Amino acid sequence: MPATSQHVHGPAGSSAHDAAGLPRQGHDLPGLDPRWSRVVVAPDAEGVSRSWHVLDTGPLLDERGEVVVATLLCVHGNPTWSYLWRRVLAQAPPGWRVVAVDQLGMGYSSRPEAPRRLAQRVEDLSRLTDVLEVSGPVLTLAHDWGGPVSLGWALRHREQLAGVVLTNTAVHQPADSAPPSVIRLARAPGVLARACQRTPAFVRATTALSVPPLPRDVRDAFAAPYSTPGRRAAVADFVRDIPFEDHHPSRGTLDAIAEGVRGLDVPALLVWGPRDPVFGDRYLTDLLDRLPHADVQRYAGASHLVLEDRPEGVGVIWSWLEAHGPGTVTGSSGPAAAQRVPITVDDSAPDRPAVVELRPDGRSVTFGELAALVEDVARGLAQRGVGPGDRVAVMVPPGVELTTLVYALWRLGAVVVVADAGLGLGRLGAALRSATPSLVVGIRPALALAAASRVRARRLRVEVGGPELEALALLGRGLSGDVPGGSGVGAGSGAVPGDADGAVLFTSGATGPPKGVVYTRDQVGAQVALLRDTFELRAGERLVAAFAPFALYGPALGLTSAVPDMDVTAPHTLTATALADAVSAVDASVVFAAPAALRNVVATAADLDGTGRDVLRGPRLVLSAGAPVPVELLRQVRAVLPSAQTQTPYGMTEALPVATLDPTTLSPADTDGQAGVCVGTPVPGVEVEIARLDANGIPEEDLTTAPGTVGEVVVRGAHVKDRYDRLWARQVASERPAGWHRTGDVGHLDGAGRLWVEGRLSHVVRTSEGPVTPYPVEGRVRQVPGLADVAAVGVGPDGVQQVVVVVVPEERPGGRARALGAPAGSAVLAPAGLAAAVRAAAAPVPVAAVLVRSWLPVDVRHASKVDRTALSAWTDGVLHGRTVGRRLRDLLPHGAPSRRSR
Repeated sequence: MPATSQHVHGPAGSSAHDAAGLPRQGHDLPGLDPRWSRVVVAPDAEGVSRSWHVLDTGPLLDERGEVVVATLLCVHGNPTWSYLWRRVLAQAPPGWRVVAVDQLGMGYSSRPEAPRRLAQRVEDLSRLTDVLEVSGPVLTLAHDWGGPVSLGWALRHREQLAGVVLTNTAVHQPADSAPPSVIRLARAPGVLARACQRTPAFVRATTALSVPPLPRDVRDAFAAPYSTPGRRAAVADFVRDIPFEDHHPSRGTLDAIAEGVRGLDVPALLVWGPRDPVFGDRYLTDLLDRLPHADVQRYAGASHLVLEDRPEGVGVIWSWLEAHGPGTVTGSSGPAAAQRVPITVDDSAPDRPAVVELRPDGRSVTFGELAALVEDVARGLAQRGVGPGDRVAVMVPPGVELTTLVYALWRLGAVVVVADAGLGLGRLGAALRSATPSLVVGIRPALALAAASRVRARRLRVEVGGPELEALALLGRGLSGDVPGGSGVGAGSGAVPGDADGAVLFTSGATGPPKGVVYTRDQVGAQVALLRDTFELRAGERLVAAFAPFALYGPALGLTSAVPDMDVTAPHTLTATALADAVSAVDASVVFAAPAALRNVVATAADLDGTGRDVLRGPRLVLSAGAPVPVELLRQVRAVLPSAQTQTPYGMTEALPVATLDPTTLSPADTDGQAGVCVGTPVPGVEVEIARLDANGIPEEDLTTAPGTVGEVVVRGAHVKDRYDRLWARQVASERPAGWHRTGDVGHLDGAGRLWVEGRLSHVVRTSEGPVTPYPVEGRVRQVPGLADVAAVGVGPDGVQQVVVVVVPEERPGGRARALGAPAGSAVLAPAGLAAAVRAAAAPVPVAAVLVRSWLPVDVRHASKVDRTALSAWTDGVLHGRTVGRRLRDLLPHGAPSRRSR
């Protein structure tokens, strides 16, 4: 590309730019380097020479002697201009040419005499890139109505095209929705000219949507080219050219582009702000239907100008471009192949009970009945429009309805979205919006929540014990032939492949907003097989499923599943009597319960009668997961279920199980010299390595299995998640090296290959002396007599944080938690004697302060893990003297429950 030609005029500030109306001073436009600015004369679609304003890094590359390796062509929408891409140009890596155009009539380009239609704009852009000598490989980046223009250019230049990036745009109006109200209003007679041309209302409204608000000088920079009605004419014309109506002159062009996009097999990235009142999540869903291979980076809370609301998105785009640009090699080395259990009902013993409900009006179904019900409900759902790949959120309590719906959806090849009430109402709504299901199936309160949360999906009510499930089954029984998209055993050539998505699960949000985790069908099957083999769960065994995530796996394994009389979203509601009733109902051999559930079973064991105590002698195995389980609690559990081995499988939403252990079997020799919580050896087929923490508490890239090395726990296995849902940057950060998953936990391996977890990476205290992991400190402090619970948190800036220990004293007579020697109502600072004992136990880690509380905040889902983010904010408030009301708001930012001392 030549640095100059007869078509190209001087830099910003020259006479050519003055004629085009450009500002003379670069500082008038914050973030814009005037050296990028050029005026280019090129013919438009009709062959008329027009002056285009472009931002172009090409001449600077020539000056530096850099060879162009690829070109990024950026196209803005309405009513922005090339200023939208200033950060993209500023962050361009060496060798990348970035060309950001002002479309004709927009920005500082020529104002044609007549409005431009979409087809003209595509041709205009093509003729401009010819003049600019833009050659392959080219990747496009576009926003708003620049999306269809750039995609039209892309379809014409397939031989040059290497990838597409889109931010908040659309190529099609979904049939089940009306045009956005903002556009409807702007198109209204009597409003269009006034809002878009005669006044700057439309121009100013665009930048007013940003969250957080944009600085005034940035808002002014976006509006600068549109200072007069004449210069805003194309703003109104662009709105007129949006082809909502079938007879619109641009409708045929847009439809051709929309269908052509389906054939684009180049890499694609969609960067999205879901709070956009114009291009919300429904348009993201439509684009994903057309570009199913696209990567997605969705920024919850961001609006229309997503790269203004989330400037870090520019770095994400460049990371993606470099990963998918010319000369890159994709693919990763995954784990070895593993056994997989078909995610269908095992009806090899049709008369055996499959699901047994223990609530007062509970029911029981056999495997044969369940398999038939699943088949009928699958047909009924298909009749209601559910098919392979459709995302369906299921919000029904565990039992016959939930089990039937999940297996029916898997039978259809649909994707089950599991967002349970344990997330808390606000986070549950956000999770559902992020997953964008096409259908929400749930009980009445769940559907009300979906509606209140603005989840744009069809809704289907299914009540526990109600007639709705049978109505679906009756609908299905009236149909014949194969189940559409059938994917069960014996399905034909149209069966859904194993690498298709099978489920979207959500993390608990203990260290941030809950993240969607996508599992393929094969990965779900591998997880079921791993649980079966690790814990010898054979067909015919009976399971009490008090841990909601695994209440669903029993039918695939041929296990009878009993659902105890409890609120599974509140694990601490499981009593010893309810557990005994569930065990008795099916003669259970295995119990799976969260730590909070086991804690309450122990606390209520005195309520058992002789029969209940005898029943609880039956189970051979108790499994508990979701949070670290104290050894003393497990010993108490063994006293209630004396024949049971206790296993505490370690893992996370992204990978479970990773390792397992019966902590009661550890000897003093096993624990000597070790710190943290031992979670056992990796289960077969799972690899565990460590990314060592450097002096700043940052994990290194290389992995090791050297004993005693403290760092981030990194795992690999056939059952590990496929990806984070619509969080491309998070997925890339977690997958280092390729094929591995960085868990966010820190710990070490011992000489016997056992894994010891020392806390979350985000909770490591980064002191001036190096990183301090919380679990080892807490483990030592727990030895101080009279303490019911302990948490160590960091206060202060990274690199100079101080360790603060928060303790919960045991309850004293009268039911109040009291610090030893402290009068009731005393300050939260621990008495001198207790503080000294805690500091001595924590050594060699120095403790800046010891605070006393009567309870610790815990996560909503499992009511077991300390919410350290909330606790750290509360601690910081105490030490900095904030008001009591402010400290309480810090303490429970997510509505987390408390874990009271017992």
